[in-house]
Amino acid sequence: MRPARWGRRGFAARRPAAGRRRVRVHPAVWAVAVLLALALALPLLVVAPGNNAPEPLPPGPAPLPSAEPQAAEEPTVSVYVTKTDTVEELPLEQYLVGVLAAEMPAEFQLEALKAQAIAARTYIVQRLASGDRSGVPDGKAVVTDTVSHQAYIAQDELTKEWQRLGKEAELAKLQRAVKETAGLVMTYEGKPITASFFSTSNGYTENSEDYWRNEIPYLRSVESPWDKQISPKYKTTITMPRSEFIGKLALADGAVPVSAGGDGGASFLKVLSYTQGHRIESVRVGGKKFTGREVREKLGLRSSQFTLHMKDGEIEITTYGNGHGVGMSQYGAEGMAREGYEAKEILEHYYTNISFDKTSNLLSSKK
Repeated sequence: MRPARWGRRGFAARRPAAGRRRVRVHPAVWAVAVLLALALALPLLVVAPGNNAPEPLPPGPAPLPSAEPQAAEEPTVSVYVTKTDTVEELPLEQYLVGVLAAEMPAEFQLEALKAQAIAARTYIVQRLASGDRSGVPDGKAVVTDTVSHQAYIAQDELTKEWQRLGKEAELAKLQRAVKETAGLVMTYEGKPITASFFSTSNGYTENSEDYWRNEIPYLRSVESPWDKQISPKYKTTITMPRSEFIGKLALADGAVPVSAGGDGGASFLKVLSYTQGHRIESVRVGGKKFTGREVREKLGLRSSQFTLHMKDGEIEITTYGNGHGVGMSQYGAEGMAREGYEAKEILEHYYTNISFDKTSNLLSSKK
């Protein structure tokens, strides 16, 4: 049997009544019913049917502009294209891709290419900053496309010819080297440096005054042992007819013997002094004194470190290295990159006590 209190608590009777009988409802049931009715009516109170949309929020302050600064306008470079006698104008960073394509093999390590990109950028920024147009026909442009300034491949050739040759990957690598160094320039005492570079050293670079006249504090002789190991241009031997040799150096006919005796040594040549970079500083040839640079340029040699021998009535000339030797060796940079050096470390080796800055800090917007 159920406890008697279940009936007394007001639950409906379970058996039918004989007549009309009032059923009592527990107060708790009434409370639940009221709450349920309120819950059903609440949406009607909040959102009534019709066009009664919620009022708009009061106007507030205008949104703030982007905090990112706008990029400075990129300077324009004008290049005298020798082959077509025309001037090409293009953005600085795009110009550098053409320089990189002409100046360094795309097969080189990325860090070597990046070092070359920074050196090339520094060179052109210095020209732009100083307004220097020397060496350009009629001052038509800032630079030429020759090694008198920086070698450069014109944009039309770079895009069409390289694409025809299937060199898209190489071009993309050069573009990456420029992009990853964008705006980066070498400086000394707050100014862009003379970022000279050359192909291959003889194991050392030159002090600037040992090849040019001016002593430049960041162009100091440093060791560059990588070139001998990897550069195909490290050692070169050529032969030259005796008559041509005499003519180019403007020597007397009897100054150079017709044949050499014994070991074939060049008794007509005597080295008087060497530079700190182990190149010939001064030499006597056929009784006439020259600088090493003079002999190199008059004979069209690759380097001012050379030896001369008489062989079969001709002059045999062996050179070590390729280029003037001042600044960064490109094959040296490649050797350093292969050993894990980064672009800035390469540049800090070849250019003494330099710093780095941005193009935007060194140039106003130029067109």
